[in-house]
Amino acid sequence: MHHKARNAVAAVLALGALSLAACSSGSDAAGDSGLGLVKDGTLTVCSNVPFQPFEYVDDNGEYTGFDMDLTREIAAGMDLEWQVQNVSFDGLQSGTVLAAGQCDVIAAAMSVTPEREAKMAFSEPYYDSLQSLLVPKDSAVKSLEDLAGKKIGVQQGTTGESYARENAGDAEVVSFQTDAELFPALQAGAIDAVLQDLPVNLDHTDGGAFTISATYETDEVYGLAMKKDGSAELVAAVNAELAELRSNGKYQELYDKYFTE
Repeated sequence: MHHKARNAVAAVLALGALSLAACSSGSDAAGDSGLGLVKDGTLTVCSNVPFQPFEYVDDNGEYTGFDMDLTREIAAGMDLEWQVQNVSFDGLQSGTVLAAGQCDVIAAAMSVTPEREAKMAFSEPYYDSLQSLLVPKDSAVKSLEDLAGKKIGVQQGTTGESYARENAGDAEVVSFQTDAELFPALQAGAIDAVLQDLPVNLDHTDGGAFTISATYETDEVYGLAMKKDGSAELVAAVNAELAELRSNGKYQELYDKYFTE
């Protein structure tokens, strides 16, 4: 019962700002409660899969990972069904999938940046991330400087790509569309290193065949993204659920499941 009360408070707080927007939704069914969901009664989540340990498909063909489990809990707390759309990361980080009405929330290990905040509304941060350098275990590469004349792999549109382009100096930055293409390239020796979010690189050490040779503090936090205009009530409801999951221990439980060594 507790989180219901919190939702009511959040909804009341957001109502004032939303009274104009609410009129336009007209004949929404009661279940929507003014959240402006793309599909009534369902929280539709866009992500870019796979990006372990945040989002991937498990052996049973189910979407799993920290982002998936977290948004599943958020949807349950809001009494909504939960559905996932798998889309390109560029479509996510540009906000086009939200503008096009493909989904309500983006959950894709997406760092909050000023450029993204100009296009989307974000929840409270739900994860702090470091960037990191992944190399074969016998590699002499210990830093970006060591990659002069070598190839460093990144995922297109990510903050890892931006960091590499700004800091990798004389390395050749090779951009891949997905995480699923990036790591096989490292395994095949087509690139010499991968610059990527630490938890993702940790997931790709392949039992010691690859190792993290450096980490970089970039003060990045991940947020859940919603459309820029007209989502104040949804943002408030999502934040209320995040606060509830932190206070009832469920957030920590999920965190430990995916991020403890």
